[in-house]
Amino acid sequence: MNGFDHRYDDIIALPHPDPQRHPRMPRAERAAQFAPFAALTGFEDVIEEAAERHLADQPEMYSPEEDLL
Repeated sequence: MNGFDHRYDDIIALPHPDPQRHPRMPRAERAAQFAPFAALTGFEDVIEEAAERHLADQPEMYSPEEDLL
């Protein structure tokens, strides 16, 4: 066993510290901060268009939708 396996044992069970100067931001608000920076904006549309082209070019590879129900 190397010396790194237990180096955080003394702090691993401690509670997470609460901020002293301001309340914690709700998760929904934190997530909203990063939404404008989505790197793949429009990617879903491109994938959907490619899938539609593929289905149109090779319909025999797929069962009709009513067979899937």
